[in-house]
Amino acid sequence: MRKVLSLLGLFFFLSLPAGAQEYQQDVNFFELQVAQPVHTGEKIEVLELFWYRCPHCYALEPYLNKWLKNKPEFVEFVRLPAILNRSWAFDARVYYTFVALGLVDRLHDAYFEAIHEERKRFRTAEQVADWVAEQGLDPQPILDTFNSFGVDSMVAHAADMSGRYETDGVPTIIIDGKYRTKVSFAGGHNELIDLMNYLAQRAQTERAN
Repeated sequence: MRKVLSLLGLFFFLSLPAGAQEYQQDVNFFELQVAQPVHTGEKIEVLELFWYRCPHCYALEPYLNKWLKNKPEFVEFVRLPAILNRSWAFDARVYYTFVALGLVDRLHDAYFEAIHEERKRFRTAEQVADWVAEQGLDPQPILDTFNSFGVDSMVAHAADMSGRYETDGVPTIIIDGKYRTKVSFAGGHNELIDLMNYLAQRAQTERAN
């Protein structure tokens, strides 16, 4: 049995991305004090805490979008709008309105661009609805959904989880409800993607054991 475990460990070591052997816990990534539940079943959850008005989150988006096209099959990606202070709740509400209406694929990147490229400032549901109309969509569902019970519940959940994930800034990546990392810990955007894949593989191996 000891020999089998040694061989499994060697296989895991050899299958890591280039440079993965150099990752250091409490330097490149941190383990949460209390592991959080995931909602991805047998797949490893890779979760991004983000804020639409954060320029660092906007800068990370192209790297995440590229990764999503060829991410490991055993991984499922989840977004969670961070609420680290009360003012962030508005944009979390925008995101979950998109979720409730099935518009994330259509509007998520566009909303980021409206804020960071077009310098739009959204402060009310009406302003968001007017912008949605500019995208060629019916604005009324935005107004009907923005303050709905379902969106209220999702925003409250995001506020609770933002604290549980022990982050003080965004973007932050949480792997399988257990590991926390970010661009500055990894050393760059591409390095973060490699680290995400490493931690996802590590989490899968830990589940198997």
